[in-house]
Amino acid sequence: MNTSRERALVLGGGGSAGNAWLIGVIAGLADGGVDVTDADLMIGTSAGATTAIQIAGANPADLYAAVRDTSIPARAPRPGHTPRFTHLERTNAIIAASADLADMRRRIGADALELAEEAGPSSRERWHDTVAVRLPSPRWPQRDILLTAVDADTGEPVELDRDSGIDVVDAVAASCAGGPAYAVGERRFIDGGYRRSSENADLAKGYGRVLVLSPLGGRTRHPAGWHSDLATQVEELRGAGSDVETLLPDAGSREAFGENMMDFSTRPVAARAGHRQGHDISGRLAACWRR
Repeated sequence: MNTSRERALVLGGGGSAGNAWLIGVIAGLADGGVDVTDADLMIGTSAGATTAIQIAGANPADLYAAVRDTSIPARAPRPGHTPRFTHLERTNAIIAASADLADMRRRIGADALELAEEAGPSSRERWHDTVAVRLPSPRWPQRDILLTAVDADTGEPVELDRDSGIDVVDAVAASCAGGPAYAVGERRFIDGGYRRSSENADLAKGYGRVLVLSPLGGRTRHPAGWHSDLATQVEELRGAGSDVETLLPDAGSREAFGENMMDFSTRPVAARAGHRQGHDISGRLAACWRR
């Protein structure tokens, strides 16, 4: 375990487009002379969990080139298929009915367990295989990386690392489990974005410098009284003595994402937009990150 607590990199969730944007930002920073992959700790949530393992095991420039230069057709809706109740509507209703974060996590977990029962074990195996092909290696990088998740049965927050007894593919799959609960042995997990936020930047408390990359722009669906938004977490970190920088998608990046951040066809343009932003901020960030 790295004992240095100088620099933490926080990678937020944001679907397929968010993952591509994160890769682009990190590659753009590197092109501007700022290598943020040398952080003492990386914290990844959902799509950010995928990104953390990718950049710890492969060159960000290579990852960026692979996304940027790939042509991906837009997904066509299934003929005659109109979902009766979308995932967003369902989870919005659960959030609205919840008393607080802990109550929400328990309710979302119970719903995800029902979805997993309906989907059957083959759904779990398909998700495992989908995640596996996205990662550069089936082994944990020898780096300090925390991937966030939530225990579906108890609603308790969970941080997974190379010492957690869960292999890296399962850890990423658990952190990205936004629908059915994902089983690892006897345990079941849901998306780390339900822990507190899509960033979970509070886990970087105690680190001198913290860089937060948030594809969702720090937005939250939670009531303001839950104090789960990114701005509140940044205030808490600064109050505890951390120097915090945040990078949120600008207008060009938001346009690149389109209306559906799960649409794979947006990945090349989202990556290019992220690269531009990363390169543009590299000069300002350099002094903070390197000192």
